[in-house]
Amino acid sequence: MSSSLSILWKLALNPLLLITKQFHSQSHPHLLPSQSPFSLIDLLYDCNSKSLTHGLYTHSPLIKLGLQAHTLISNLLLSLYSKCKKTHLARKLFDEMPHRDIVSWTGIISSYVNTGAHGTALELFGQMVLSGLNPNQFTYATMIRCASSAGGFDLGTCIHARILKRGFESNVVLSSAMLDFYAKCDELEDALRMFSEMEGTDTVSWTVMISALVEAGEWSEALRMFMDMIVNGVSPNEFTFVKILLACRFLRLHYGELVHGQLIVRGVDLNLVLKTALVDMYAKCRRMRNALKVLNQTSDSDVMLWTTIIFGYAQDADCKLAIETLREMEIAGVLPNSFTYSAVLNACVSCSALQLGMQTHSRVFKVGVEGDLSVGNALVDLYSKLSSNLNDSIRAFGELHYLDSFSWTTLISGLLRHNQVNEAFTAFTEMRATGIAPDSYTLSTILKSGGYSTEALAHAMAIHAYVLKTNVDAWDVQLIIGNSLVDAYTRLKRIDDAWNVAYMMMPHRDIFTYTSLAKGLNQLGLHKKALDIIIPIMHDDDVRIDGFSLATFVSATSGLAAIEAGKQLHCLSLKSGLNNWVSVSNGLIDMYSKCGFIEEARKTFALIPEPNVASWNGLISGYSSNARFTEALSAFEDMRLAGVQPDNITMLVVLYACSHGGLVDLGVKYFKSMTEMFGLSPQLDHYVCLVDLLGRAGRLEEAAWVIETMSFKPNDPLIYKTLLHCCKLHRNLAMGEIMARRVMEMDPGDPAVYVMLATMYDDAGKSQMGEMTREMMRERGLNKFPGQSWVETRNVA
Repeated sequence: MSSSLSILWKLALNPLLLITKQFHSQSHPHLLPSQSPFSLIDLLYDCNSKSLTHGLYTHSPLIKLGLQAHTLISNLLLSLYSKCKKTHLARKLFDEMPHRDIVSWTGIISSYVNTGAHGTALELFGQMVLSGLNPNQFTYATMIRCASSAGGFDLGTCIHARILKRGFESNVVLSSAMLDFYAKCDELEDALRMFSEMEGTDTVSWTVMISALVEAGEWSEALRMFMDMIVNGVSPNEFTFVKILLACRFLRLHYGELVHGQLIVRGVDLNLVLKTALVDMYAKCRRMRNALKVLNQTSDSDVMLWTTIIFGYAQDADCKLAIETLREMEIAGVLPNSFTYSAVLNACVSCSALQLGMQTHSRVFKVGVEGDLSVGNALVDLYSKLSSNLNDSIRAFGELHYLDSFSWTTLISGLLRHNQVNEAFTAFTEMRATGIAPDSYTLSTILKSGGYSTEALAHAMAIHAYVLKTNVDAWDVQLIIGNSLVDAYTRLKRIDDAWNVAYMMMPHRDIFTYTSLAKGLNQLGLHKKALDIIIPIMHDDDVRIDGFSLATFVSATSGLAAIEAGKQLHCLSLKSGLNNWVSVSNGLIDMYSKCGFIEEARKTFALIPEPNVASWNGLISGYSSNARFTEALSAFEDMRLAGVQPDNITMLVVLYACSHGGLVDLGVKYFKSMTEMFGLSPQLDHYVCLVDLLGRAGRLEEAAWVIETMSFKPNDPLIYKTLLHCCKLHRNLAMGEIMARRVMEMDPGDPAVYVMLATMYDDAGKSQMGEMTREMMRERGLNKFPGQSWVETRNVA
């Protein structure tokens, strides 16, 4: 390179060299020539961050040339230092300035705000006010950014008060900054109120509010505001579209397509950021074909865009296309990053492809990103969900260089999946000991997988104590954890504890809270109390009933055989459109069947577009419980013709119908078909039904042979009691004595056995043996409780 080109290159990299040469060429170096300030100002305006990083890092030329006395030039240099986050140089220049104006103070304050030194920025703002200078709108905008970044709500409100006092409330820039501040401080209502009171709104202010609603999870409200923005004639920009597309990911695909249409109609350029947002929206809505069309519209791509496509295939559980996309990405010259490999591992989890996940693990190790947190967490998740060896997930967890809440939660989830409940709770304790606070997902994972044991209750109570001790403030977190506690307590039949959590700990309740309470009350047989929950749902908390809750309440009416309440819930399902839920229809079938309205049950079944196995089970059971056994078996054959695979419950109901309908040979045939045709393993209840079927028909020896040749040893005396009842029915005392002895060995405290045996002795003319049996019953303090039944009169059971 020639010497002249070398000099030009240096001048291009360091504009101070040019400034110095210009001033040295003057006869009076300490005085600015008339044309010099303008040329220097133009030069400083043209400076970019790259040239600044190569030069402008010394103040000696300024001092030597006397430039520090020129406020405009110093302010420009101060601004450039601030943009490059060279706060120490900006502060040195600021301290050397003999004259400082509002721009100077705003520049140095902005420099500290940009680097996160909010305390120093606030201190300088105070010094500026004490110096007698009145901040302008740019200064206030800078201080609002300071309050937003630092989370200083009191500081922000004070700045807002000063803005109102100075009469800047009509300034759109400041108003937009204040909207952003209130939104970031979780004061969305204040932001909405302020926005509604603004006299003039522009694209920025609308976008700020849409962004705030999206961040708060108010996706429907964000979409509504976007529509209002268009109606008011304010044109959205690319940032507006990016934000609203984020909301459309959680709404119906139709809304995302409408936003895409607006983007096309308005002719907005499809830059890379907007293109990625569109692809992400379609991928989250499971429309990968549309996502690929957007991908191919322009040639622009980066690693984030390709990774979004791979995440979409992972969500669709399509490992093949995820791997093919990874190859296309590399062919296009885009190198995958840690998030890309995380997406591939997630695809392997979705497809249950352990071997492919292990191959990806090898590649991750080869490229050296196994230490990345997202990749490490994905590996722990892979092995905890797919590997039968628990040590694989523990080993992957141990190789993580950094741990977060998700790392621990994934490990805990894997331990619970392998029924290591105590070890999972030990991991939870270690997590807290390391200083990582468990989030709502961690706590919910432990509570939902606790089982029904005494240890599960102890763990639930320990987590309950932890929640009370930590005093979680966020209402949404309280809601999630509270619902998990309510669900755990109801599952463990601690309904009083569940009720206390719902009304003492939770500031708000939603439909999940009430559904858990109703399910728990149903399990305890407290169906009337379960129905009473409907009142606070619809009136006190103004919570909308959904399909799950309605099915639970219909189940309560089934337990009460309360036909009037059931009909009212049926009307509610029709009015609210919840009759389209299969679970609701299944509950109505069960309710009408138990109330003796089998025709209404059949009509409800006929309205289901695609009945599932539970629907068919409800119809077959309804016919059986109403002594219409032929129709029950006919419905079973219709079920097979419809291509619905029967389950264990189906076969239990069919065997019941055969038993009570006297169809012995057909019942035996159906029992054998469980294994031969449907691949179902008979359970104890099926053997009980078969024994009852044979015993009712007087084939007692065959029934006894079934018990002796079962594939497992019965651990419940019910099967012996069933045969004992049949022996009583057919007056076979010898076999009855054997069955009674076996029941007494397993459950000596069952009074029904003594009563049946004593009656058999009486019927056989052995009254003395019958009295001895009753005396034995009295000596053991046993009493036979009478049966109970009820009917509903005027909506009262």
